[in-house]
Amino acid sequence: MPKILQTTSELTGEDRRAWLKARLGISRMGHRVEPGLYSLGNPNRNSPVFVTANYRLSFNALRSQLGGTDCYILVLDTEGINVWCAAGKGTFGTGELVRRIESTNLKDIVGHRRLILPQLGAPGVAAPEVVRRTGFKVEWGPIRASDIPEYMRTRRTTEEMRTVRFDLTDRVEVIPVEIKNVFAPLALATVVLFLIGMRSTALMILAIAVAGVVAFPILLPFLPTHDFTSKGFLLGVIASIPFMAGAYSANANEAPWVTLALTLIPPLLIAPWVAFLALNFTGSTTFTSRTGVRREIFRYIPIIAVTFILGLALEIGFGLAKWYGVM
Repeated sequence: MPKILQTTSELTGEDRRAWLKARLGISRMGHRVEPGLYSLGNPNRNSPVFVTANYRLSFNALRSQLGGTDCYILVLDTEGINVWCAAGKGTFGTGELVRRIESTNLKDIVGHRRLILPQLGAPGVAAPEVVRRTGFKVEWGPIRASDIPEYMRTRRTTEEMRTVRFDLTDRVEVIPVEIKNVFAPLALATVVLFLIGMRSTALMILAIAVAGVVAFPILLPFLPTHDFTSKGFLLGVIASIPFMAGAYSANANEAPWVTLALTLIPPLLIAPWVAFLALNFTGSTTFTSRTGVRREIFRYIPIIAVTFILGLALEIGFGLAKWYGVM
């Protein structure tokens, strides 16, 4: 008979360090727990069975809210991905749930046939298929682990429990990971541009990056338009306006076409990079859908790549031309 693993509702210092590492994007795919069946407290055949992902933060969020509850936790192998994202990818899905029920001999451990699943796992799990294949009925619990104690008292999910929020705190939490992801290439580009005397360009790239990874998630609900790409492009243009003004002032004595070329064209071509950075947030928000994200990626990523490379090449080209006195 498969072993039943033991856990508690208490979080350790290592659990808190893991949370911090995950928020900083350190060893992102390394925050996993062993899939299988866990017991918390002293469960018996009538104890509830909760289902979660083997992403450590998801597992910890669930068990930390189950203090004083004797229960089982069925952990699916989602390859270290949280419930919401894993449901979209299919790893928190019907097939894995059925396999885990069978591999743990759950039907011989509990006398009832009920499973409590997180509501964010619904896109990946076909509840009628689970009943047909295993005899276990799926109950959809609340979205947030913090609502589980109240849910267990009433066994009802209120509208508030079923409402997905992505408020300022949630949006700010994803910023450190994005900063970590862009830090190395951004630092290298900034140093290179400074070394070749293009300080204004380096600062503009830095400002656009900050707009993409810091300002964008904070301002997301307030930016007009629907697509993340157009939101990002608008924010990129706003971030580059001071540099356009500076370039215009520095080249006011040049021929009109030179002033226009130096002032507007490169920044407007580089600005869409904010849209690329903005698309990184699509997997952690309620502001878009899987089909919407797919459409944006295939439609806009090639355009963003071309315009950014062209804009940066023109910016560097104009800078070098002025350096050598050609312009």
